[in-house]
Amino acid sequence: MISLVNGVVRSISPDKVIVEVGGVGLSLSITQKTSAQLNIGVQVQLFTTLVVREDALTLYGFLEDGDRALFELVQTVSGIGPKVALSIVSALSPSQLAVAVAQEDISAIEKVPGIGRKGAQRLILELKGKLTDFGTSSKSDRHQPVWREQLTSALVSLGFNAKDSDAAISSVVSRLSEDGIDAQTLELSDLLKRALSQGGR
Repeated sequence: MISLVNGVVRSISPDKVIVEVGGVGLSLSITQKTSAQLNIGVQVQLFTTLVVREDALTLYGFLEDGDRALFELVQTVSGIGPKVALSIVSALSPSQLAVAVAQEDISAIEKVPGIGRKGAQRLILELKGKLTDFGTSSKSDRHQPVWREQLTSALVSLGFNAKDSDAAISSVVSRLSEDGIDAQTLELSDLLKRALSQGGR
């Protein structure tokens, strides 16, 4: 199973990207939202899911691990395949979908192309209670937000241990909140720079 692709962007279209990994160009299906954030010639890391069909192997790529997890989860709903799942991820963030499901907001979900009213009802019915891991529930404080997990893993890969990275991130979050800024509204790269300067490396 290919779960992560790290390489240089060689070609971009609204629904596809070609990433060169070790001299091989991998074609990945992506959302327009992802396409808009990529640049040719730039290094990118995409969380991926490989969908195997009798007539095709399709690799789907996401900038956020939460989007990849959502893509996989919504396909557990009967009648939803990769194409519609990609539409859902493109239209709604994991937290938006979690809120829509929790509040049984059919109209928010049926706006997704390819879903319709019956599909929205089925999605709510089958995903009820399964979306709490997306950090939306105030009760699930033990679940770290996706951006924090990604920042932690980035710092660990740069040589920080778990304790130091947690301390650096907490320091960044408290400084930002003093300035009235919500950490999750910033780009991951910006947070990483701030955390690195906190860690004195």
